[in-house]
Amino acid sequence: MAQQSDVREVLQYIPQFRGKVFFVLIEAGLLPEPAVAETLLDLAVLEDLGVKLILGVLGGDLKDLYDWTLECEIMAARVSRPITDPLAVKEALEILARGQSVVIDASTTGPLDSPVVDFALRVGATKVITLLEEAILIDGAPAHAIRAADAETLAACADPSSAALLRAAAEACHRGVPRVHVLNGRQQGVLVDELFSNEGVGTMVHADSYRIIRKLREEDIPELLGMIGRSVRRTKLVERTYEDIQSRIDDFYVMAIDDNVVGCVALHEYPEEHTAEVACLYVKMAHEGRGYGIELVRFVEKVARENGIPRVFALSNRAADFFSVKLGYSCATVMDLPSRRRTQYEASGRDSLVFSLDLN
Repeated sequence: MAQQSDVREVLQYIPQFRGKVFFVLIEAGLLPEPAVAETLLDLAVLEDLGVKLILGVLGGDLKDLYDWTLECEIMAARVSRPITDPLAVKEALEILARGQSVVIDASTTGPLDSPVVDFALRVGATKVITLLEEAILIDGAPAHAIRAADAETLAACADPSSAALLRAAAEACHRGVPRVHVLNGRQQGVLVDELFSNEGVGTMVHADSYRIIRKLREEDIPELLGMIGRSVRRTKLVERTYEDIQSRIDDFYVMAIDDNVVGCVALHEYPEEHTAEVACLYVKMAHEGRGYGIELVRFVEKVARENGIPRVFALSNRAADFFSVKLGYSCATVMDLPSRRRTQYEASGRDSLVFSLDLN
């Protein structure tokens, strides 16, 4: 039975995917038939959700695969020209415009060769997804999300096949494709597992905007309140309201993966006392254990340095080891707090530990 959190994770993507063009390339002749069949069934669901699909056949019998798409009730039409033909783009766009999915012969190219990328850019694909016999491995292990700018460095740690795929995917991103997914097509269900989770199961090469830390927006506040509500209830923290956060919105930052908020942190500055508080640090349960909390804290430490703040502090009981062991903060006392913050602390009646870090 699907977990409620799994359902929520899937549902958040549906409005993002609707109306977008996904270009899916598949090594049909090399992959097990059950895996290909499940992929086609998953593509039919994507079609129902409003995704505009282009299926590029890298190998195997094109007619066979086209017939399979019809068996799976995909509303497909074949492009009469191969992907290398300049007129193929016009024909593919006409098929998409009448509400059908596209099947095109890509057997004369490699999965991410220049003609494939040219085609993807001209049809406006937001994702290029390859289902191949082999996946990308870095130091022998899967790598899930890679910035295009980091691909060349990581390619040095990969076998020749993985390195070539990684470089080709990065080049596609540099040329303007937002996301390139390289998936193990032998793995049944890999398409859904990759697309409908923040972390994915294959390798996604992306522009820098995939996982970012940015300023909190007003439309993020309900998401933030939902995120911190669990900790408020469990630890009896003072409840924050929409208005509380809105009044100090410039202090808050969120980590977003594919524009889905997964964590937050605040930096409350006390410039007259040359210090700032690292506060409101939360990471969603589904994303704990991946180092995102450390990344958020280091981000606001950098902001503090840039603003000329020489010292930061944090109040915590449950995250004592996190600040002292993982982040190198030192134990401090209530008397080290800014006067205004010390007054708030004493009025709260809480016994939180105080931690401090000299940014110089």
